[in-house]
Amino acid sequence: MRARIYQPARNAMQSGTANTKSWVLDFVPESARSLDPLMGWTSSGDMTSQVRLQFDSRVAAEAYAKLHGIAYAVSEPNARKVNIRPGGYGDNFATNRRGVWTH
Repeated sequence: MRARIYQPARNAMQSGTANTKSWVLDFVPESARSLDPLMGWTSSGDMTSQVRLQFDSRVAAEAYAKLHGIAYAVSEPNARKVNIRPGGYGDNFATNRRGVWTH
């Protein structure tokens, strides 16, 4: 059994950092998925592909993997560039603008 430990990226539909603070341990699938000929559904006999464990820190996830003898690989998260404008949203409604605000 192999596992991957990573910090999930934010959802494309959200601008904040909700649900990105925890660390996740996912198991790598051991067998390929198969296609059901009658219904067309994909299926797998690998039950560990359904397991997704969440931890508060990377250290806790690594400790769990070591305790249970699971080989793991850690993926470091990419640093997010801070995007803060000096005026922010309130700058759109400033009364001291030099020009007229238009779309």
